[in-house]
Amino acid sequence: MPNPPRRSRRVRTLVLCAVPVLALLLTAAFAPLPFAIARPGTTVNVLADHERKPVISISGIGARRTSGQLRMVTIIATGPRVDVSLADVVDGWFRTDRAVMPREAVFPSGQTDQQIERHNVADMKKSQDSAVGAALGYLHRSPKDVKISLSLPDIGGPSAGLLFALGVVDKIDGDGRGGELTGGRTIAGTGTIDPDGSVGPVGGVALKTQAAKRDGATVFLVPKAECADAEAVRLKGLRLVPVTKLADAVASLRALTAGQPVPHC
Repeated sequence: MPNPPRRSRRVRTLVLCAVPVLALLLTAAFAPLPFAIARPGTTVNVLADHERKPVISISGIGARRTSGQLRMVTIIATGPRVDVSLADVVDGWFRTDRAVMPREAVFPSGQTDQQIERHNVADMKKSQDSAVGAALGYLHRSPKDVKISLSLPDIGGPSAGLLFALGVVDKIDGDGRGGELTGGRTIAGTGTIDPDGSVGPVGGVALKTQAAKRDGATVFLVPKAECADAEAVRLKGLRLVPVTKLADAVASLRALTAGQPVPHC
C-alpha cells in the first residue's frame, strides 16, 4: 500500500499538535486569573449629607454653610472571590475606564472577606483621625475646644483623608476672609493625609478623575507623585492640581477663587 503524500502527513501532524495548544488556550481563556478589574466608583460631597447624615459634624464652634462641593472619589474593584478570566483582562487592557490590577494589590492575601472589611474600616478610621488632626493643626485650634466627627459608612480605605481635612478647614475657617475655599465650584480629589498635613499617593487616580468629571468636578486635587497617572486619561474641562501638603491644597483653592495662577500637572 503506498505511503500517504508527504504534504498530507505534514498537515495531519500540524493538526495533531494544534489540538492540545488550542485546548490550553481555551482553558486559559476561561480559567480564573489572580487579577481584579477596577472601574470609576461613586463620589461623595464631604460638605453635605450622606445617607441623611452630615459627613462632617462640628460642635464647640460655629460651622458655616457652604455652597460649593468637595467630592471624595472612589474606585470599585471586583471582589476577592470573583473569578476574572483572560477575556476580562484583555477587555480591561483596551478600555480607559477599566484597570487591571494584581488582586493582592487591592485585597490583602490570605484574609477572609470579613478580615478585609475590617481592614478597610480601620484604614478609614485612621484616615479620619489624621484628617481631623491635620485640619485643626492647620487652623491652630485645639481639639479640646472643637469637636469633630466624620461619618461615611460603606466606604473604606485611607484615600479620602485630604478631602476630609479640606472639608473641616472649609467649614470652620473658609479662606480666612469669609469666603468659601471652593469658590462655589465642584472640587474633587484624592490622597492620604498624615496628622502633619502631608499628602500621600493612593492608586487608581486615572479612574478617579473619570468619576470626578462624571459627577461635575472642574478641579481635581491629586498627590503630586501621581500626576503622570492622572494625566493618563486626558479629560477636557478637568484641571489637575498637584499637592504635597494640606497647606498646598488650601493655597491652590484660594488662588483659584481669586483668579490667580495655580500649579498644574
